[in-house]
Amino acid sequence: KAVTQRGVAGQVVRQAAAGELCRPHLASPARVGGQADAVADARPDWRSAARRPVCQRPCRTLHRPHGHHICGARHDAGFGISQVHLAGNRRVPPDAILAALGFELGQSIFTADIHAARQRLEKLDWVAEADVQRRYPDDISVRIVEKLPFALWQSNAGVYVVERNGKVITSNGVGEFRHLPLLLGDGGSNAADIVDAVAQHRSLEARVKAYQRVSERRWNLILDDGVLVKLPEMGWQKELDALEHLIVDKGILERDVSEIDLRSPTQYFFVLRSGEWKIEPRGNAA
Repeated sequence: KAVTQRGVAGQVVRQAAAGELCRPHLASPARVGGQADAVADARPDWRSAARRPVCQRPCRTLHRPHGHHICGARHDAGFGISQVHLAGNRRVPPDAILAALGFELGQSIFTADIHAARQRLEKLDWVAEADVQRRYPDDISVRIVEKLPFALWQSNAGVYVVERNGKVITSNGVGEFRHLPLLLGDGGSNAADIVDAVAQHRSLEARVKAYQRVSERRWNLILDDGVLVKLPEMGWQKELDALEHLIVDKGILERDVSEIDLRSPTQYFFVLRSGEWKIEPRGNAA
């Protein structure tokens, strides 16, 4: 199959199945004694196209970084599919798109089931939307809208890349997304608000290692030094301000603290690494 992809910079990407051949290379006219002996007609002979080879030698070239270019075979048949133009795919490899399309090189463009191909494409992990169109006489155009990774979600079943709405994208290649927020427990679909709120507190965001959903009701924050911060079910937004105050102004993390409980409206509860509890009235903490 031949595939053509237009990248951001406008490069054209073509891919052909292994063993496919490129456009015929026309021989120069033979010369004898400095004079042209004969000049072949370079126009294709449509009547004999089916009886002669399409090209003279294999061709496979690659261009990076914006995409790759692989020269593909061009069939002489006027309405046989010769190329597939791809756009919008960053994480979905061209081979996966071609496989999902299910079209054959040389297949009549009129028999290509565009609707079924789009449905198959939208079942691929990273594809949010797909548009498949015929480009007469012999090309197929595919435009992909990919899903946006928001966080990593770790559950009992494994680790997944998820969208902002919590829907799973994939469990493959999760190591590439270690920079994303890590969600623990059964709260993948409710994490966007707290992740956005923490992002407004730069000093706090830099220390948050994971967001843990508890009983599908409230959140814990796990900081980079292992300190557990318990947030209340309601009003947790203002407790982020209180936590930032404890960290920045009171230097609470410089002390031997393993847990900070912010669920009480009147008191802070601290658990020391020795297991001892410390209770401080709000406004007089640390």
